[in-house]
Amino acid sequence: MSWTIIATWRMALEGVQEGAKLLEYKGNSEDAIEKAIKMVEDFPYYKSVGYGGLPNENGEVELDAAFMDGDSLSIGAVAGIKDFKNPISIARKLSEEKVNCFLVGQGAEDYAHKNGFERMNMLTDRAIIQYKNRLKETVDKGLSPYSGHDTVGMVALDQNNSMASGTSTSGLFMKKRGRTGDSAISGSGFYVDSEIGGATATGLGEDIMKGCSSYEIVRLMKEGYTPQEAADKAVGQLNDLLIKRRKKAGDISVVCINNKGEFGVATNIEGFSFVVATDNLTPTVYVCSSKKGKTSYEVATSEWMDNYMKKRTAPLKLK
Repeated sequence: MSWTIIATWRMALEGVQEGAKLLEYKGNSEDAIEKAIKMVEDFPYYKSVGYGGLPNENGEVELDAAFMDGDSLSIGAVAGIKDFKNPISIARKLSEEKVNCFLVGQGAEDYAHKNGFERMNMLTDRAIIQYKNRLKETVDKGLSPYSGHDTVGMVALDQNNSMASGTSTSGLFMKKRGRTGDSAISGSGFYVDSEIGGATATGLGEDIMKGCSSYEIVRLMKEGYTPQEAADKAVGQLNDLLIKRRKKAGDISVVCINNKGEFGVATNIEGFSFVVATDNLTPTVYVCSSKKGKTSYEVATSEWMDNYMKKRTAPLKLK
């Protein structure tokens, strides 16, 4: 394979389609990752990333993002940044810095402003309705406020054998102000080395960070495991360890590719989806299932695809 791009969740499809075009015409993996993730960030109906992302408990949209160059191992990341469009682009810019490459909160916002990134109110009317409804449910029904923590994570390999990875998320819905999960943390939410491969994760960040899942997958690929073997092994071992030590494991899902463009995926939940494209596979959505520590997947049906978008774009009303 001369190029590959893989991403978490169906929401990445349109971005992967555009990223694949760049890679097909000899574009680089870094540009493909940034362009693809920006498309997810800009679509207001994806409630866990970018514009339209769900707010924290104070009604504020705090965004996390990260970018990694697999050739130089350069990393850039932001966490808890507010009122700036496309945090993935800010993270990529930070990856060019020799020091101060991971900025949070006000520091990240100051950097973005000084470097001319676009300011934007990232809280949509739709997200406000969801926030108010969840507040009411929490009080009236005693439900947990936390849900909606789907990160878009991607890894790409270009025709020059260079790799890159990126992530973007609004994190847990109704999270504490300043809460940061795995997405911006190197080795947990993402990791890539062009001489080996790359991985990215999505799910409950507090648990994914306990296993440094993305780095572990890359480490296993370096030892000779295939991407699928590495993904299943890393997720399965962490899931079992958490259950043994803590009696419960949160959602953990990963996608990965090696430096040959071969891909793997693993999950401990039902219904995880991912998107992949290669030089001989058009951008395709797959839906996963997990049984006895092994992940299988099949192409998403037309019905599944239709229901996915209908659910996310359905009108909302205050309860």
